[in-house]
Amino acid sequence: MIALIQRVQSARVDVAQADGQQETVGAIGAGLLALVAVQPGDDEPRTKRMLERLLGYRVFSDEQGRMNRSLTDTGGDLLLVSQFTLAADTRSGMRPSFTSAATPDEGRRWFERLVALARAAHPRVEIGRFGAHMEVHLVNDGPVTFWLETP
Repeated sequence: MIALIQRVQSARVDVAQADGQQETVGAIGAGLLALVAVQPGDDEPRTKRMLERLLGYRVFSDEQGRMNRSLTDTGGDLLLVSQFTLAADTRSGMRPSFTSAATPDEGRRWFERLVALARAAHPRVEIGRFGAHMEVHLVNDGPVTFWLETP
């Protein structure tokens, strides 16, 4: 499982409706935006480990201005957005290969499991819409962006 996390002042996900209007399906204040890709072979231990990293990764400043506090420490918000393109193989050619991404069914299963675990462990969790074309709006705080991967 891969997550690209960004420390944000705010973030939201909009999805187009049948009438062409945009609907906000998830929105947060200060916290983390996590773009998440599921890979073949991801399972319960990897999903739990990713959640531990999302909640415990120290990317927020302490009183001395050092990145020493986690999302759990700050009580910040978490926005989880599925993004299979993070698992793309871009090592050669001019077109990405998605053979290193999970199938849509497997991706949905483990993404939804991550969401369930996150909601059980953290007070404020919002999500995008799996499989939808989404517009992700964010105000990156820093900017602070990290790539997390569970082996």
